[in-house]
Amino acid sequence: MTKILITDDEEKIRAMIRKYAEYEGFETDEAANGMIAVDKCHDNHYDLCIMDVMMPELDGFSAVKEIKKEHPDMPFIMLTALGEDYDKIHGFEIGVDDYVVKPFSGKELMMRVHAILKRVNPSEAGSDVMRVDDMEINFSARTVTIDGRRLQLSPKEYELLAYLAKNAGIALTREQLLQNVWGYDFFGDDRTLDTHIKLLRKNLGPSYARYIVTLRGVGYRFEKQN
Repeated sequence: MTKILITDDEEKIRAMIRKYAEYEGFETDEAANGMIAVDKCHDNHYDLCIMDVMMPELDGFSAVKEIKKEHPDMPFIMLTALGEDYDKIHGFEIGVDDYVVKPFSGKELMMRVHAILKRVNPSEAGSDVMRVDDMEINFSARTVTIDGRRLQLSPKEYELLAYLAKNAGIALTREQLLQNVWGYDFFGDDRTLDTHIKLLRKNLGPSYARYIVTLRGVGYRFEKQN
């Protein structure tokens, strides 16, 4: 699983990025400043680092230079506040791959993450396709096919299936599903989730609907059948 280090001194920003990254199927770790990020990179392997520019203890640029000494090929996306005084050329010279200006869209940030990972790991460019028997989920194209026939899923049905499939074998609570598929600002009730599960199962058909297992009193789990 692709592992991303999220480095920012603002906890809310780290939490927001983590939400989107984990929805995309990435494993995440966090650092509250550049010094912690350097220490974590010394002890762990990360496929990409999202790094704030202005932080206490050690700024983002200095942290990148330190980490690059040990991991020269690690890609970096730098976060910078609007109007913040920084030098893009300097960043690119020390190995920064991209910049994102705050406030930013989590979806846009994940698009940039995917683009960089595909560029640095071209052999993994097809890893965004998941196959379960004769069902294929293409996460980039947002399509689902069974026996070569494309299913006509609503956007929320697709996002629900994608999140379940990316977390196959994990018991997901109703709260987790509502927060990660509908968003933290969702004010509906469990019936919304249950209705979409029912519609999704109908579209999948009996052969694949059984992959979505109901966990009474908890939520749902995507479980590959033997």
